[in-house]
Parts: sequence; C-alpha cells; structure tokens
Amino acid sequence: MNYLITFLISMVPLVELRGAVPYAIATGIPMWQALLIGVIGNMIPVPIIFFFARHVLEWGADKPIIGGFFTWCLKKGHSGGEKLEKTAGEKGVFLALLLFVGIPIPGTGAWTGTLAASILDWKFKPSVIAVVLGVILAGTIMGTLSIVFGLDAFAH
Repeated sequence: MNYLITFLISMVPLVELRGAVPYAIATGIPMWQALLIGVIGNMIPVPIIFFFARHVLEWGADKPIIGGFFTWCLKKGHSGGEKLEKTAGEKGVFLALLLFVGIPIPGTGAWTGTLAASILDWKFKPSVIAVVLGVILAGTIMGTLSIVFGLDAFAH
C-alpha cells in the first residue's frame, strides 16, 4: 500500500517527488525503490502538461475575456524562450531547466518546469530529458536529506 501511496503522492502538483520520497523512506521503502517509484509517478503527467498547456492557451487566445491574457502568455513565453536561448544557448537552457526542476524548493518541480518549457515553446525531447534529470536530482537530494535527518528511523 505504501508503494501505491508513494506513487500517487509523486503525481500531485507542488508536492510531487519532494513529498513522495520522504514519505516512502519514512514508511520503510528503500531509497532506490522510493526514487524509482517517485520518478515514474512524477513523470507521468509531464507529456500531458507539455502538450496540453500550449493547446489550452492557443485554444483560448481568441476567446472573449480570457483571449487577451492567453495571447499575452503565448507571446511572452515565445519571446522569453527565444531571448533565453540566444543568451544561454541550447545547452544553457537545458541546464537551467534541469536545475530549476532539480533544486527542491517550493514552486519548482516537474509540473512547473514542464509548464514553463511548454509556454516558452522549447522542444519536447530536450525539455523532457532535462525534467527527468532534474526529477532524479531532486529525488536524490530529498532521499539523502530524509536519511540524514532520520526519517528512515520511523520505519523501524
């Protein structure tokens, strides 16, 4: 049951793997299994978010009331993505997305990073790879901190 709960927690926005891995370790799941379950669960929504967010904005761009804001998001995202790519290059954008997702602080994570990549009009494959690596980094940090601070002691 704790495996299923870990999996489901990792899919929840804002909590994601940052909550799932400590929960798993506190319930006795070994760190490598906690990471595996957490990463898989955290990544399931990523393609949906990547493609759905842009389609929602494009769909709403010509609608009354929301159209102006949606159009602004699309234009701002596209120009911001182009500006960042010109400044940092493709490798810089990749690293920035990886670190944004991988540093486990509130407001970052796979959901937010994927949403940003979609709105900024970045390519799908490098965005997903950066998000996966960021999720693994965040999970490793959270797992290590969970063990260092003794959450694994709750399992015994």
